[in-house]
Amino acid sequence: MAVLTFEGIVEHGQIRLPDSVTLPERTKVYVVIPDVASAPRAQVRSPHLAHPEQAADFAKQMIEVSPDAGI
Repeated sequence: MAVLTFEGIVEHGQIRLPDSVTLPERTKVYVVIPDVASAPRAQVRSPHLAHPEQAADFAKQMIEVSPDAGI
C-alpha cells in the first residue's frame, strides 16, 4: 500500500488540503491528528449488582386495579 502525506487544516468543520492536492472523488483517506488532546468521552453503563444473589430483592409485583375501584 502506497502512502502519501499532506498537511491540511480544519475550517468550518471541513478538512482543507493545499490547492495543489487533487484527489479523485471518494478516495479513502486516513486522518492523523498530532499534538491535540481530546476530552474524555462520557460513558453510560448499566448498573450491576455487587451481589447478584440479591436480585430477588428487586423483583416487581404487578397489581391490577379494576376501573371501578372507587378511588
